[in-house]
Amino acid sequence: MEIVDQGVKFACSDGSEMVAHLSRPSGTGRAGEGKRPAIIVIHEAYGLNEQIKGVAHRYAEEGFVAVAPNLFTRNGDIMTEKNIESAMRPLWSLPPEKRNDQSAIQGLMKTMSATDRKVMSIFFLGREEMEKQMASDLLSCKDYLKSLSFARGERLGITGFCLGGGLTYQVSAMYPFSASVPFYGNNPSPLEAVANISGSILAFYAGEDERVNAGVPPLVEAMLKHKKSFEMKVYRGAQHSFFNETKSVYNREAAEDAWRRAVAFFNEHLLR
Repeated sequence: MEIVDQGVKFACSDGSEMVAHLSRPSGTGRAGEGKRPAIIVIHEAYGLNEQIKGVAHRYAEEGFVAVAPNLFTRNGDIMTEKNIESAMRPLWSLPPEKRNDQSAIQGLMKTMSATDRKVMSIFFLGREEMEKQMASDLLSCKDYLKSLSFARGERLGITGFCLGGGLTYQVSAMYPFSASVPFYGNNPSPLEAVANISGSILAFYAGEDERVNAGVPPLVEAMLKHKKSFEMKVYRGAQHSFFNETKSVYNREAAEDAWRRAVAFFNEHLLR
């Protein structure tokens, strides 16, 4: 199957223009009037890099239209993969329980370069506002995906990793995606937003990811309380970001199993 990979742009609700990567099978689709089922792919904290573009490409190989937006487009001159990695490096020297501690982060920032401080300020000190903006931009991405002549817009999927995993939960409570697949993502905020989720969810977690996993029990309780269609798989011994083949924590066995499950899940819920 020939795959078309291309850079695209779409308009956000505030008039800003967002950069994205689009992968799709060329030719006619296999579902309804030649259109393909469609998925939004949300990047990790490192932005829209080659690894995430590769995930979109792999979904296209499975017969889907996949759009991966660069949610750092507004700060593209600062929020590059290189700059984010540089700023994150000293953050990992903090104990896991301190990595969301604003006072600890501010103390760390005093030792950083000016560029690293800008990254940390955007990413951590302004995290709540940043994620609200990202959620809004993802809804605009959804509108863009629905406008594509070769995509099935009536049943959409969404998936994401780390930062993108949390946003997958958040946006699934704002729009009725048919299928959502968050990887090691934080719970939606507030947790009661779970009540607004209408589609089916398949969530993946790493067994050795204490910070994220601390939120799993209340999430499961909320899913049960509101009678949601929710499945989850925890990979024993796997680390946070186990799906990313470019990182040292990559776990091939867990990643390959999660991929098979995710593709089957999207096929089940988007091809009805």
